[in-house]
Amino acid sequence: MAKAKKKASKTKKSIKKKVAKKKAAKRPGSKKAVKKKPVKKKAAKKKTAKKKPVKKIRQAKPLPPPAVEGILLGRVEDFFAHINVVAVTLKSALRVGNVIRIKGHTTDLTENVTSIQVEHEAIEEAKKGDSVGIKISGIARKRDWVFRVD
Repeated sequence: MAKAKKKASKTKKSIKKKVAKKKAAKRPGSKKAVKKKPVKKKAAKKKTAKKKPVKKIRQAKPLPPPAVEGILLGRVEDFFAHINVVAVTLKSALRVGNVIRIKGHTTDLTENVTSIQVEHEAIEEAKKGDSVGIKISGIARKRDWVFRVD
């Protein structure tokens, strides 16, 4: 307990000394306190993050077409719902009157081709490599498979 009182009295004394010095510095004509030069602090070393190796993103390989009888015409590249037309780039020839089957995750349509268009012009027959629009009666999704059923 005696130690605690000594510490308390020391801290009180040191506070009083500091206050007295401040008051003396403010009075005109009194001795001015010598200003100490500010100590320059050393700049902290910047931490540089170690560069992590960039992971290559592997793209999923496209799934093979489902096992459906017929000739593969291609995949649905786009579906226009307001006019029920699928856009396909053909891998085989197609003509009006052929039967096609559109097979996908949720799609399974089989129907006759009634209309084929290229650049908004109706045609009777399209050859391999043509990008065509085929009118269908149902709903298809992008990446569904299109087959010609003979």
